[in-house]
Amino acid sequence: MTTARPDRPELADFLRRSRDRIRPQDAGLPAGPRRRTPGLRREEVAQLAGMSADYYIRLEQARGPQPSPQMLASLARALRLDTDERDHLYLLAGHRPPAGRTAGDHVAPGLLHLLDQLPATPAQVLSDLGDVLAQNAMARALLGGVCTVSEHGRNVVWRWFTDPAVRAAYPPEEHEHYGRLHAADLRAAVGRRAGDPAATRLVDRLRDASDEFCSLWERHEVAVRRRTRMRVLHAVVGPVDLDCQVLLSPDCDQRLILLTPPPGTDTPDRLALLGAVGTPQFAEPAAR
Repeated sequence: MTTARPDRPELADFLRRSRDRIRPQDAGLPAGPRRRTPGLRREEVAQLAGMSADYYIRLEQARGPQPSPQMLASLARALRLDTDERDHLYLLAGHRPPAGRTAGDHVAPGLLHLLDQLPATPAQVLSDLGDVLAQNAMARALLGGVCTVSEHGRNVVWRWFTDPAVRAAYPPEEHEHYGRLHAADLRAAVGRRAGDPAATRLVDRLRDASDEFCSLWERHEVAVRRRTRMRVLHAVVGPVDLDCQVLLSPDCDQRLILLTPPPGTDTPDRLALLGAVGTPQFAEPAAR
């Protein structure tokens, strides 16, 4: 809910100063030579937040439209704001700070730091509904950067059932299995979030968009994903076998996903090649 007009000059100043405090390496980006700014460039913040550089630049210039709550949530993650700083950002933009379940979309700076300390291991943070909240550099290279500001554009369940390009990254004979995993895991999350508008809206949109999802949803299968073996068909380094380790937060509203090499496979060599190439495939893991 909007509480006031945005304080555009203060918002612009807060964004600039928050950006200056972050070193590129702290955000999983190469420092590079000849940087004229002490922290992140404006284009880098826009990339991490999943928005256009032009939109972000206008915010720092105290002009442009009022940012939406979804946009602010993405900016808070990109700028690694703690809870107090995030709430301040919302207030400057004229919105009430998140409360209740929606606060679970904010990833703690310590967890973001942990992602960046795993340079050879693809890792990301997802909400229990399947929203990609944060990724390290290796996850972006393997799975593509999907931390967008659109409501369902970053949701792995939505993309699995509505975007054929996503399925192309996984063996066809496993598609039915992954679809059941997605539907069962989402069913468990919706049960925990009884009456939550975001959960209801996601399920309603999926039922309208996908007959396959409707069929699976009617089975009422329930299973929280904790560990899964998966294979990603990467366009550059070829098939990559991975163990998907899922670490749940105490409230089960966020999960840290670690994609590790199974013993006896050539996955370490393929990940090393991927780290050197750094080419995204623009998909996300079918199992969470």
